[in-house]
Amino acid sequence: MKKLLNTIYINSPNRYLTLDGENVVINYEKVEIGRVPLHNIEQIITFGYTGASPALMGKCVKNGIELVFMSRNGHFLARIEGETKGNVLLRRQQYRYADNVEKSLDIARNIIAAKLYNSRWSLERVIRDHSIRIDIEKFEKKSMFLYESIKSVISVSKMDSLRGIEGEAASVYFSVFDDMILQQKEDFYFKTRNKHPPLDNINALLSFTYSLAAGMCASALEAVGLDPYVGFIHTDRPGRRSLALDLVEEFRAVLCDRFVLTIINKRLMNKYDFIKRESGAVILTENGKKKFLSAWQKRKFEELKHPFIEEKVEWGMLPYVQAMLLARYIRGDLDCYPPFMWK
Repeated sequence: MKKLLNTIYINSPNRYLTLDGENVVINYEKVEIGRVPLHNIEQIITFGYTGASPALMGKCVKNGIELVFMSRNGHFLARIEGETKGNVLLRRQQYRYADNVEKSLDIARNIIAAKLYNSRWSLERVIRDHSIRIDIEKFEKKSMFLYESIKSVISVSKMDSLRGIEGEAASVYFSVFDDMILQQKEDFYFKTRNKHPPLDNINALLSFTYSLAAGMCASALEAVGLDPYVGFIHTDRPGRRSLALDLVEEFRAVLCDRFVLTIINKRLMNKYDFIKRESGAVILTENGKKKFLSAWQKRKFEELKHPFIEEKVEWGMLPYVQAMLLARYIRGDLDCYPPFMWK
């Protein structure tokens, strides 16, 4: 099993990254302000328009370290990587599956069924842990709707119908999202999902988390030899990592949403960690992003037992495990793709 190494986040603007021996050096106005050894790093993620020297880029490529550039808001900009990993036969088979309606639907059904399953058990966990503070009848009703939606997903015969079921189920799930926010209700509330741009604190956190998770999925797919830009649910679009967006669906409720709720309900973040621009867009402050990423990194190293491979893995390794299982299915080693289903 691949080992989860550290991710280095460069949050502050106007930082320039260089190489010194086996270390990445962080510079500000040509003055060194920090350095980190490269030997235990698997990824460097920068936010803003931070630059990096050609020497560092070359070293990262040689050592298999991913160098990712994100916007200040957490949107993917570019990634520095070496030769494409994996073999051409796996990718050719992936492209055949993507062009085959039945094969695409088989994979899509499993992914969406897992998404709804995980969403339902997220609600059930809230019922179990916070029964005094919520409307149990309301949550049970939403949970039952998701249960029935899963049965509909399993029998669906068209991709458009599958997307319709998923969309309605997501709406039902998010209809009680605000009820799961138990602390700081004056500053953290959820009315509806908005993302281009996020218009409140919760949506800013959700968008940021989803973007990081999608990046993890893209890296995992590359690592096992799959093309992250050719998906089965999300259609091809220039520059869109469609398969990564497919894969992240399994993790939205249990990894991303629960993480956002945890950092709010445990008061790890507050209203001062956000700023609102004149356009109405809400983004994290530099300090807010630092607090968020610190908690996110800790979350990635927490362990759970994977229900299919029956081994303990870190949360941060889940995208890699699922990418590996998807590759095994496409190669013909598995009869179907086993999605991640958490309970």
